[in-house]
Amino acid sequence: MKTVLVSGCYDLLHAGHMAFLEQAASFGQLHVCVGADANVEELKGRPPLFSQEERVYLLNRLKCVHEARVSGGWGMLDFAPDLDQLRPDVFVVNHDGHTPGKEALCREKGIEYLVLDRIPAENFPARSSTDSKARNALPYRVCIAGGWLDQPWVSELAAGPVIVAQLEPTIEFMDRAGMATSSRRAAEILWGRKLPDTRLEHQAKVLFSFENPPGTRYVSGSQDALGFMLPGINRLDYAGGFWPEKIDRCVDPVIAGWLQSVLHLVPVCDRPEGYDPLLEKNLDPVHARRLAASGHLAWESILKRDAVGLGQALNETLESWRQLLPLTVSDELMERRASLASGALGSCYSGCGGGYLMMVSESRPSDAVPLRISLPSLHF
Repeated sequence: MKTVLVSGCYDLLHAGHMAFLEQAASFGQLHVCVGADANVEELKGRPPLFSQEERVYLLNRLKCVHEARVSGGWGMLDFAPDLDQLRPDVFVVNHDGHTPGKEALCREKGIEYLVLDRIPAENFPARSSTDSKARNALPYRVCIAGGWLDQPWVSELAAGPVIVAQLEPTIEFMDRAGMATSSRRAAEILWGRKLPDTRLEHQAKVLFSFENPPGTRYVSGSQDALGFMLPGINRLDYAGGFWPEKIDRCVDPVIAGWLQSVLHLVPVCDRPEGYDPLLEKNLDPVHARRLAASGHLAWESILKRDAVGLGQALNETLESWRQLLPLTVSDELMERRASLASGALGSCYSGCGGGYLMMVSESRPSDAVPLRISLPSLHF
């Protein structure tokens, strides 16, 4: 009998899991690698609902599972050490779980790699953990280039655009990682788990005001609220005010699809507790103009589907941050960037102090998180 291996979190065991595991077991003796608590928290930005011991226990009680264990490695390929120990004949994933990194690792080790269609259990609808968590869930926002220009004390030195995109909740992104999670929490207080679908710029002003009541010491930039509320890819032009002078939007599915294929987010770390990037400032107009130029270049490159230009824009944004606000990205994070983004066309962190390393590359890194840009027809 062949040895079959699957891996995953299995935090919310549902009928979709059962159907997948039973199908995987049809190829041989089934072993399951379960993500360790610490690794799940690192990748998803929150600890699992159920401990690794409980998740392993539940899986071991299933008739179709020969053995479940905690994965021995780390990162998106945390099952790699188990491949060497178990030496499976077959590694099985579904389409949601497929990544080039997994496929390449199995090919390197001579293991058959199978990608299964999602087949629902009998008399039940198709289920996935992502769908279960994301149903009626709120989006996220990623700032691609030009960040900090939404602060008047930066854009009054040089007017320019911030480029943002609204993201579908394909995963639970890390907190304190520059993904507008604080705006997301504020929106849930205001509207529950479904956003208003009319007068979006007006609703963004409501959200911005709610997040920044009178007396707020550090006003969060309006690019958070606007990027969170407006589907698609958006250019927000600032000129010394808290609100942009002009907003340009791109909801072209071809351009959005291209951006998803070249922009990748790799989890690094969340922002340290007590971290304050504003303790040191070097507000030179030269650096502000460089930041503004990076926003212009990013927008033009996205519309032209120019990966080289977009990569350069990310590099320029990061270097501008380090000049204007030297504490924005530490030397340690720069070292990690050099290691993680080797060969990429350009890269920048999703937020100050860490978060995700955004990189532009024609090939998807094995540990990149799923990324989907929300378009109006898909807006929650």
